[in-house]
Amino acid sequence: MMDSKLPASADLEVLPCDEAWNAEIHIMLTQILSSRIQTGMHFLIVTSVAIVCLRMPLEAAERNVKRIPAFNSASRILFQGDSITDGNRGRSADPNHILGHGYVFITAARHGAAFPSDRLDFINRGISGHTVLDLEMRWKTDALDLKPDILSVLIGVNDDARGVPLDQYERVYDALLAQARAANPALKLVLCEPFVKHDGPIRDSLVKRQAIVAALAKKYGAALVRFQRVFDEASKTAPADYWIWDKVHPTYRGHQLMADEWERVVRQTWK
Repeated sequence: MMDSKLPASADLEVLPCDEAWNAEIHIMLTQILSSRIQTGMHFLIVTSVAIVCLRMPLEAAERNVKRIPAFNSASRILFQGDSITDGNRGRSADPNHILGHGYVFITAARHGAAFPSDRLDFINRGISGHTVLDLEMRWKTDALDLKPDILSVLIGVNDDARGVPLDQYERVYDALLAQARAANPALKLVLCEPFVKHDGPIRDSLVKRQAIVAALAKKYGAALVRFQRVFDEASKTAPADYWIWDKVHPTYRGHQLMADEWERVVRQTWK
């Protein structure tokens, strides 16, 4: 039988869990220690409680983040687009900056932390200033060769600003999606409509590009993320520039809205 000096309850160090668990564990440990049980079972009980407590943060994350069925084990999720997707991402392998600081990062961080055993692989290949014509030039290297399981595309606002003809926008966009689907018939596509801050009339040409994206989503059985509606609704609760700071680039608050909507639509599309 072991004989050890037991600490007073005031000396207890409670491991970081939520408040309810902290209170319950503190009571349990106090009762155990005050009973002055001088056996090896004392250590076993306290250790077991500590293990349960250490396990709590991960279990809490799993409960609070709803799993996306389309995210299979080891899925590769590739995000393509312009500066909104780019998010000032790093161009090296530095994991601190590789995903940028926008909706891609938020989505990857949330699900990567909640489901570490899934080993999800998130990749960001958005490049600031790009149009669908730029995507075409780098499509093989930055899309096909990466062999994604899920491919998300947000492109069009620069096309509109630079006057890329609507028929060319649609034709090139269509061809890129066809190539991606041919390379992987099981590929899940997520098409995001281009959007702007709605603090005045939206250009008819952008509205038509949004319609083109919707038509392509229907053609390829893709998830369609309607960001314009999200920001329009958000602007009823706070000024438009609270969500989008210039005309097209979201604030950190706006990127949170984007991540939430992207996840909601993808979750609903593939249940």
